[in-house]
Amino acid sequence: MAKTPVTTLDLNFQGRPQAIASYLVRHSTGVVLVESGPGSTLPALEAALAKEGLSPRDVTHVLLTHIHLDHAGAAGWLSRQGAQILVHPIGAPHLLNPEKLIASATRIYGDRMGTLWGDFLPVEESRLRVVADGEEIVIGDLRFTAVDTPGHAEHHYAYLFEDLLFSGDVGGVRIPGYPYLRVPMPPPELHLERWHASVARMRSLKPARIAPTHFGIFDDPGWHFSAVDQGLESALRWLEAAMPSDPPADELRQSFTTWVEDEGRAMGLSPEATQAYELANPLGMSADGLSRYWKKVRMAM
Repeated sequence: MAKTPVTTLDLNFQGRPQAIASYLVRHSTGVVLVESGPGSTLPALEAALAKEGLSPRDVTHVLLTHIHLDHAGAAGWLSRQGAQILVHPIGAPHLLNPEKLIASATRIYGDRMGTLWGDFLPVEESRLRVVADGEEIVIGDLRFTAVDTPGHAEHHYAYLFEDLLFSGDVGGVRIPGYPYLRVPMPPPELHLERWHASVARMRSLKPARIAPTHFGIFDDPGWHFSAVDQGLESALRWLEAAMPSDPPADELRQSFTTWVEDEGRAMGLSPEATQAYELANPLGMSADGLSRYWKKVRMAM
């Protein structure tokens, strides 16, 4: 059976290629996007659609892996162009009323919010569809299956489409051209044990290909899943060494950044790839996520 073509749209986040993707799948009456990207990349999304002979009005459905700004920020705008937005039930209320999400992000990014993320408009209520775990999503002749995959966030889905798994962030960050993967671990919902369970569930689906939002389609999911597990285990070992002295947040961020950057240099990452990894996976946020996980989860075990 022939595979349905899937097109990777590069949203050129902050002017850098291969940082954030939106995936396009055509059907008989329009196109599906997996991920909307942030509001700041709407011009790039429109340009990428135009190259395919399409406009935003041709987008009938957007499947969101989760509601973090780099994945879902443009969903409200697309809903106003007529797209139906599909999302995890925990994430849905924040798409209808994103004020808390925006306020939380503003505390982190401050006056960089607009430049980084653009507008995060509410999704039109009539255009929002909450999807259940394991639900088959039928769009024309296309079939997607939602797979609940917490660990990076409680409201995270992967989507299985034919032999391809769209893995959002629970599948890690991987830039084409390098045998290297990083695990994005932001607060507040990082949970390493649930993440390992999600990797096991994704592996059990036996996909032939995997498509993390950061970035691209890869045909070695076995290696990819093992790299995610190894990244989680490495981060835990680092955390177990770092946290007993209860370092200040700034010191912890610097220590984590140095550790990860040293790893990247050892893998031969180019400066351009290093910046793409940092854009897709800000290291300070992962340090904060690990610290919160240690205090809220690990210490309670």
